[in-house]
Amino acid sequence: MKKFLVVVDMQKDFVDGALGSREAVAIVPAVVKKIESFDGEIFVTYDTHFENYMQTSEGKHLPVPHCIKGTDGWQLNNDVENALSGKKFTKVEKNTFGSVDLPKLIEQAADGEDFAVELIGLCTDICVVSNALLIKATFPEAPIAVDAGCCAGVTPQAHEAALATMASCQITIE
Repeated sequence: MKKFLVVVDMQKDFVDGALGSREAVAIVPAVVKKIESFDGEIFVTYDTHFENYMQTSEGKHLPVPHCIKGTDGWQLNNDVENALSGKKFTKVEKNTFGSVDLPKLIEQAADGEDFAVELIGLCTDICVVSNALLIKATFPEAPIAVDAGCCAGVTPQAHEAALATMASCQITIE
């Protein structure tokens, strides 16, 4: 069985930048350890916005410019980037919470074989849950898991609520 790890939006703006939090900073060592020990194919999502962010629907609801492509905040957290160096991974840019391309890329990488997917990253209650549900909806029989210790939400309460939602949708919470 093939194994895939999806590292969701471990970018500087979400860790300790414009939308960072203590909880996001706290998961970095666990994320690094997970990446370093993972034996399988890795997909890394990048929240990707542009200079017109404030005119977008998201920008109107969350008026904090972040992850503007080409800025330092769009880059991966340095420790996460270092953990990925030397590993084969697929970069997945997305301009909204979930990537509709990600399930297609997973299907291509699986190449007809059975597979399991594990997700880690930020933010549990926005981008992690969106991607996990897209993957589960696309592959209802595939084992999909989220490592709660390698995720952080906008708040601890939102993190827990997202984990409960994913568990209700038959996503394994580790």
